[in-house]
Amino acid sequence: MSGHSKWATIKHKKAATDAKRGQLFTKLIKEITVAARAGGNPDINPRLRVAIDRGKEASMPQDNIERAIKKGTGQLEGVSYEDIALEGYGPGGVAIYIEAVTDNKNRTTSEVRTIFSKRGGNMAGAGSVSWMFEKKGYIVVSKQTIDEDKLMGIVLDSGAEDMVVEEENYAIKTLPQDFYKVKKALEDNSIKMESAEISLLPKNTVKVVGDDAKKILDLVNSLEEHEDVQNVYANFDIPDELLKE
Repeated sequence: MSGHSKWATIKHKKAATDAKRGQLFTKLIKEITVAARAGGNPDINPRLRVAIDRGKEASMPQDNIERAIKKGTGQLEGVSYEDIALEGYGPGGVAIYIEAVTDNKNRTTSEVRTIFSKRGGNMAGAGSVSWMFEKKGYIVVSKQTIDEDKLMGIVLDSGAEDMVVEEENYAIKTLPQDFYKVKKALEDNSIKMESAEISLLPKNTVKVVGDDAKKILDLVNSLEEHEDVQNVYANFDIPDELLKE
């Protein structure tokens, strides 16, 4: 998992920048709309709760959030979106799993395939790489924020599965159903989080260096910039110094 917490933090900061440019709002509205189909109450719809939290973190106006929920529940007319998952491999044999929300599955699939082919990767069939990932709550806290023993006590007492001490960060893993309990415990103790999300974490990683490392980051960034792509998960292990670049 080396470098994974740094990548999570980089993505978190990038999302904040994208929000300022308005790029993130469109994606978040789609995600909230689709999530709300299963019910408009975030207290009993975990996916909607995550989507709303992401919207609030990006400073999305409450009116936008409420309209997206109403479109999802059918109270307002809106575009018909569907979830799709796309899978493939990048440079260095890195496995990539993509979650997208689209109103045209064929168009999105074709455009994502083009991104793969232009950047040294290739699409793969359903189920090719999904088994390499598992859904977990994932929280990153800077080592400058709190003492290791104190943080360990807080997160384990609140239901975390594991806490890994890395070079610059603490990486905390939870079961998806325990994520909000652990996150709330950190908030109650005024502990700043670099990033906090329910994510797909790789069961095993592929070490990537040199040109392949730059190519895989370029591919992942290009995929994330596609308007229909909500999340990109990859099992690369890239040294921290390369990620910093």
